[in-house]
Amino acid sequence: MGDGKIRSTKLKFKGDKQKKKRRREDTEEGSSDNKRRKEDNVDPDTWVFPENPNEIRGPTFIIHPSDPSPISLNFSSTTNRVVLHFIDKEKSEDDSEPQSLLERTPTDISQVWVTTRVAGSPTINIRSGSGEGKFLSANTLGIVSCDRDARGPQEEWTPVIMPDGMTALMNSYEKYLGIDEVAGGSLQLRADSDEVGFKERFWLKIQSKYKKEANEEEKTKKEGMAGPPKIDESASNHVYQAWGAGRSVVSSHDKKELKRARKEGRLAEALLDRRAKLKR
Repeated sequence: MGDGKIRSTKLKFKGDKQKKKRRREDTEEGSSDNKRRKEDNVDPDTWVFPENPNEIRGPTFIIHPSDPSPISLNFSSTTNRVVLHFIDKEKSEDDSEPQSLLERTPTDISQVWVTTRVAGSPTINIRSGSGEGKFLSANTLGIVSCDRDARGPQEEWTPVIMPDGMTALMNSYEKYLGIDEVAGGSLQLRADSDEVGFKERFWLKIQSKYKKEANEEEKTKKEGMAGPPKIDESASNHVYQAWGAGRSVVSSHDKKELKRARKEGRLAEALLDRRAKLKR
């Protein structure tokens, strides 16, 4: 008899190298867990790029990749106007090499906008982070202003995430926000373009905590839609079985019957039958 150990029946040849087992983490669940762990380790105030329109909320940094210097959209609280600011001018006194475009972050409060949205709406409102909080708006002629205290249709923008990660902003007249060169070589912010080109593409940055908040809301929403509706017997009684100053009678013996009725699509009828029985 042998020593009792079970030996592998796999055929092996002399000189074959033993393959090491590799732990696979490229499954959908594993990759999502890794991504979630990385997001948890990120500083909540870190500036990141949104991956879908729903993540665009809270403090927002808007940059246009103009050449030779990127341009940030700033707000002047003295004139209540949007200022196109050449970011590389800040480096004129410093001999160090400027940061790459994607590493840029706000250096002044005038560069920070606050994005808000009505729950469930695809449109957003963009207001200044400095001054009295004026809303960015565009009229039918495409003239962009930022001097209104209240928001209406002209203050609504629909963000469109492009395949390269950049964002286009469409106003309520289905025209896109863009930087246009006018007479004399000066630049102007307008919202009258029918198509998205280089002038209509912006890099938007938001803070990590707001991106995480948006993802958690979406996850909660999906979980709520996936799960079956629960029977709140007390609430159902208030709707179908309350009488005499709102008195409610709840039975503790027929929850199985209610579940069966819900599956068969006759829950309301079953609750009304219970009311008739309980009143006898």
